[in-house]
Amino acid sequence: MKKLVSTIVTTSAAAAGLFFAGVVNANADSTYTVKSGDSVWAIAQKFNTTINNVETTNNIKGHYILPGQKLTIKTSSSSNSTSASTTSSSSTGSTSTSSSSNTTATTSSTSSSTSSSTSTYTGSNLKSYVLSQMESRTGVSASTWNTIITRESNWQPYVVNSTSGAYGLFQNMHISSGSVEEQVNAAVALYEAQGMAAWAL
Repeated sequence: MKKLVSTIVTTSAAAAGLFFAGVVNANADSTYTVKSGDSVWAIAQKFNTTINNVETTNNIKGHYILPGQKLTIKTSSSSNSTSASTTSSSSTGSTSTSSSSNTTATTSSTSSSTSSSTSTYTGSNLKSYVLSQMESRTGVSASTWNTIITRESNWQPYVVNSTSGAYGLFQNMHISSGSVEEQVNAAVALYEAQGMAAWAL
């Protein structure tokens, strides 16, 4: 009898420990190290959060991040309560819940990678790459972006305005260097922050 009570107490303690460990892990923030070519928009997409959340948490101004910079990514409280309830549900229920959320995650990551990589930049396809990326990521037509880029830089990707310091295809004031891919990421972030007003449209 003593052994049975001891086993029940031990099992209950272990279960409680696992439950609380799950709750602590669910509320833990993630840390992400910025890589070359990253943008705040891409990082927010990766962690299923908003640009505003990433920038506010890390005190980022003007979407400006540097390779090697460590960012804290806050997890949303709604996903925490879902994981806690999934942990305490029956094994059949949690299997179906987790498989459906995995399917959703896979679908959303597939669709975001499809939209963000409509084509790959090779150097010789500058116009088609930039226009397809901008149209698919902002919803603004390729012809509008063509007009903006022609007006701003005449399709010269590394031009710098000697007066204002604006850089690249989009004559972006928030960056002073960067590859074509980085310029596209910065332009998308600028569009999300200011809309077409960033280009006086």
